[in-house]
Amino acid sequence: MPKIADIQETPNPNAVKFILKEPVSHGTSHSFKKPEDAADDVLARSIFDVGNVVSIFYMDKMLTVEKNDEIEWDEILPDLAVPIRAAESVGSAAGARMSSAAAVGGAIAAVASDDPVLGEINALLDERIRPYLAGDGGWLEVLELADKTLKIRYEGACGSCPSSLTGTLMAIENMIREEIDPDITVVAT
Repeated sequence: MPKIADIQETPNPNAVKFILKEPVSHGTSHSFKKPEDAADDVLARSIFDVGNVVSIFYMDKMLTVEKNDEIEWDEILPDLAVPIRAAESVGSAAGARMSSAAAVGGAIAAVASDDPVLGEINALLDERIRPYLAGDGGWLEVLELADKTLKIRYEGACGSCPSSLTGTLMAIENMIREEIDPDITVVAT
């Protein structure tokens, strides 16, 4: 059962990031945009059951919850802490080995291509973008690179944050154009 080490605000006023003392996944991200998406995930389902929750994102020792406008954080935070503290951690040695293998498989499946440009893009994002997004309770997944269009998806607090869809997206596109290929367009889906 992970304990909550810290609760941090994010640039998205409707999202907070919980820093946990124990991991709830090893390198794999889990994103849920509605309760139906969480049907097979005990942790996410129990957080949605609190009510007023719009989305959930978790990875490693970070969990981001986005609420709706109908409730204030001081009202919902105590209720959210209950299922988060009751969640199973993935700290066992066997579980860690299995989760690590799944994480590698997931990363390979996401890239699923020998395209060196896509490899360069992911390396750039890993080095210069994803750590900052994770620091704000979010994440970024590359969906595909086709016909010089890179499709990405924001997760967690970034998923509905206005700055991710404008300033951050433009910065990512400019960085990729300057350092990898000047003809690539970046689109968030």
